[in-house]
Amino acid sequence: MIEKYQFDNFLKIGLFLILITTSFLAAAHTKKVNKTGILLVSFGSSYPETRASFQHIEEEVKAAFPNQEIHWAFTSKIIRKKLRSRGEIIDSPAEALAKMGEEGFSNVAVQSLHVIPGEEYENLKKTVEAFSGMPKGIDHVKLGKPLLYHQKDIENLGDVLLQNLPKGMHKGDVVVFMGHGTHHPANVYYSGMQYYLWQKNPNVFLATVEGYPELNQVIEKLETRKVNKVYLLPFMTIAGDHARNDMAGAGEDSWKSELEAKDYKVEAVLSGMADQNEVVHIWIEHLKEILLELKAK
Repeated sequence: MIEKYQFDNFLKIGLFLILITTSFLAAAHTKKVNKTGILLVSFGSSYPETRASFQHIEEEVKAAFPNQEIHWAFTSKIIRKKLRSRGEIIDSPAEALAKMGEEGFSNVAVQSLHVIPGEEYENLKKTVEAFSGMPKGIDHVKLGKPLLYHQKDIENLGDVLLQNLPKGMHKGDVVVFMGHGTHHPANVYYSGMQYYLWQKNPNVFLATVEGYPELNQVIEKLETRKVNKVYLLPFMTIAGDHARNDMAGAGEDSWKSELEAKDYKVEAVLSGMADQNEVVHIWIEHLKEILLELKAK
């Protein structure tokens, strides 16, 4: 009886060891699933009117990469909080990447939808670096450049804007783009863009809300010429808070009010740059670059 009991136990242990060994061998020969996703990251907006712009970006990205799953994140904590109070949940970049890791994405292409590589972009870059190669997380995370990064980006964007100036412009009409501006060194991109625009059309100006050039400097230039009408357009991804209040608002300190106080005819166009296909395609080209890098991993 004892010998039969020992034999049965040895048989069970042997079978168990065989099963374990087989499982390990199978795992060793099983390749990890290479799942790649896209994370689109914007500063964000709480204005319902801007949803169409974000939807337009997503549609263009889907058309370019039909087999990739797309996720979204906003970098602005204030905007995420406002949306959450309405029951609309959108993740921060860190939250979105953590979720994508849990969902089994091995590679993630993070595309910045910012205009310049300023503070928001730098913070996003740090987040991406922290998630790349995290144990039991995403293997590889790459960050796509913002709208303006290389000199070619300035030229491409400048040409697109000049080709899509407001219809019905007449001699003596000028365009003033409103950029956000920043104290970050990347503010030089606004000056670079202004210089490029002037080389092509001296009636197109660019000023910023929080940086250089300022509206007052543009007004000084306008006073040296005969101006029929001033068109105001956002030099921003979407026509959000700055465009609707600081640019086109009814308050006396809005750009529209300031220019009207100087007897200029003013028309504000509430359409962000992302509403134009050619502009979105600049971001898509940056996204293509990092997707190719991830494919090579």
